Amino acid sequence: MDVRRYDPDADHAFPDERVNEVLAAVESDPEIQTYLRAQNVNAVTRKGYNDHGAKHIEIVRNRALRLYDLLKRGGVEFNGASEQGLDEADEAVIVALAATLHDIGHVVHRDEHAYYSIPLAADVLDRFLQQFDYYGIEERVRVKAEVLHAILCHHTEETPLTLEAGVIRVADALDMERGRSRIPYEKGGRGINTLSSRAISNVELKPGGDPDGRDGDGAPVLVEIEMVNAAGVYQVDNLLKAKLHDSLIDDLVRIVAINTKSDDQLVERIEL
Repeated sequence: MDVRRYDPDADHAFPDERVNEVLAAVESDPEIQTYLRAQNVNAVTRKGYNDHGAKHIEIVRNRALRLYDLLKRGGVEFNGASEQGLDEADEAVIVALAATLHDIGHVVHRDEHAYYSIPLAADVLDRFLQQFDYYGIEERVRVKAEVLHAILCHHTEETPLTLEAGVIRVADALDMERGRSRIPYEKGGRGINTLSSRAISNVELKPGGDPDGRDGDGAPVLVEIEMVNAAGVYQVDNLLKAKLHDSLIDDLVRIVAINTKSDDQLVERIEL
């Protein structure tokens, strides 16, 4: 199994029939797919930032579902769907839809985009969720509420109140590999976001230990990050650390970053 991509045919630690149907519908939805392309114009073309388009969304969604699966395998109980009276199967739907729509506010402006994402995503969800027979009007409202909460809380100014939202917040920061900075780098961008992203060669999510974390390696999720130079420290110690803080899953995820370039001894290892 390719652990970097969500595989609908793989065995998962959660009921996956609903999320698999939702993901297939997302891929064939022309409005959603157009948003994912259009949201890169302000971010990359006009502002010169790292990728926030369809590829970023694909990576974040894959990592969010992978992170969710690993936490479920570790016995972690999620609270977003359950506190709304929804089914366990809706947890993954909330994660998948929030990951898909979290950045569409970029079509309005890069600045404060999380807040612009809310009304746009609400309109999309009102239409999109109607096609699924298992979502009546009450279920649609409750799923939408949880998706919007997770979208808003991927922004570090807002504190997640659900583990589903925490997964989105952390997964967003885990798209940090060098490919994300390709476009601004080729255009001559040499800002800290671009250069630090260029320094990250690989990010991998693996099973950890017990969810209670009683021993030093007990977190159910291990994130291993490979850097090729010390510039990657900014991605790990600034951006990822900020997203992990107050995510509700910060004690459940262990982050280990290693500088793999032997002639660069400024930083050899970081652990969060």
